[in-house]
This record gives sequence, C-alpha cells and structure tokens, in this order.
Amino acid sequence: MTRARSIGMGIVHLWPIALLLLSWDAWVVLNGYTSTVAPRPWFVIADVFTGFADYVPSILYTLGMALGGLVGGTLIGFVGAVLVWWSAALSGVVTPAALIIRSVPITALIPIIARIVGYGDPAVLASTMLICFFPAFVFTLSGLAAIPEAGRDLFTVLGANKLQVLSRLGVLYALPNLMVSVRITAPSAVLAAMLAEFLMGTSGLGALFSQARSYMDMERSWGTALVATVVSVLVFVGAQLMERRVESRLT
Repeated sequence: MTRARSIGMGIVHLWPIALLLLSWDAWVVLNGYTSTVAPRPWFVIADVFTGFADYVPSILYTLGMALGGLVGGTLIGFVGAVLVWWSAALSGVVTPAALIIRSVPITALIPIIARIVGYGDPAVLASTMLICFFPAFVFTLSGLAAIPEAGRDLFTVLGANKLQVLSRLGVLYALPNLMVSVRITAPSAVLAAMLAEFLMGTSGLGALFSQARSYMDMERSWGTALVATVVSVLVFVGAQLMERRVESRLT
C-alpha cells in the first residue's frame, strides 16, 4: 500500500508537465498551425521514442562536452580565485581579465575561439569552459574571503605558511561555494555546448537541431529541444546531489 501510494504521489507531482503538454497542444490546434510551423507535442514525443537511437550519439557528445567544459571551467575558475587571494599583484591581472571575459557575450567570442583553437571539438569545449569559468571564480573567491581572521591568526601563530592556510582552512570555506557554482552552471554548460555545436559543430544536439531545421523536420528539431531540456535537468539534479554529498562530508 505504501509503495502504491508513493507511485501515486509521484504521478501527481507530474501535473506541471501534463499541463505544459496540454497547453502546447491547445496552442497549436487553436492557432491552426501546420507541422512545419509548430508540431503537436504527441508527434514530437513519438519521434523521440521511435528514433531515440538517432538521438543517442548526439546526447552523449553534448553531455561529454558539457561535463568536460564544466570540470575544466570550474578548475580554471578555482585556480584563478586562488591566485587572486594569494597575491594582490596577481589580482590586478586576473580579475580584470575575468571581468572582460564575462562581459563579452559568448556568441561574440565563439568565432574568436574557433580561430584560436580550431573548429569542431576544441571550440565547443573551450566555449563551454568559458561559460563555467566565471561563476566558479566568483564563488571560490567569496569562500576564500570568508575565512575568519581568528582562524587565519591561529594558523599564523602555529607557524603555518600561506599554502598550509589555503590547504587546511581555505579549501573548507571555498569548496561549498564552489559546489554551488557547479550546481548553478551545470545547465548553462549544456546550453553553451549546444550553442557552439549549432554555430560551428558537426556533432551533438546543437548540430542535430541545425540539421533538422535545414531539412524542415520540425518534429526532430522540437524533439532535440525537448531532449536537451531533459538532459539539462538531469545534469542539474546530478550537480545538486554532488553538492549535498560534499556538504555532508564537510559538516
């Protein structure tokens, strides 16, 4: 009985998705749109399930690029924040560069990135890393800035050098903030990977979406958008679980 009730509660919690699908279908029907303008949700879902084997390589490619960019961008942001915390001279170099990178839209940077690292996989990965870099930089820096003066003074009295303060005290304050940036940035990493694939890639969900639009296969293009949404949600949930696991280990 408890199992049946939990299943029933799970189904009840899916009402927003059902409402969204019904609203989508009503919007298409009431406006009299043809499938070349806006397909009905049932046809899109049918294309995803019947042609899922065609989606799998693109999903794996985009997911790999998103996760690679997320890890790489997070590491670069962490290192950049440590450099700023470590030295005022380095802060004068790293901080303006980070602000400039953050201020320029990624769509404007992608052609420049492609000219520097080359088209295809390197450009997609580099674009994703740029999106993930700045949040990790800011959140890590805020964590390092939150180190209490009392704790820093205690380490100094005990003869600890700056590296020991960073490894034994700074990481404890920076890591939870860093995991928050990972949770926030994870869905954006999928979006950044898809955008780079759409503009200059030959693989992935972005390229699949571009190809489907070129051939006016609207069920496939809308299906790609639907799959990308699901992938983004799953990546966010995974990052959230990882954040909770890290917090539980530190507390």
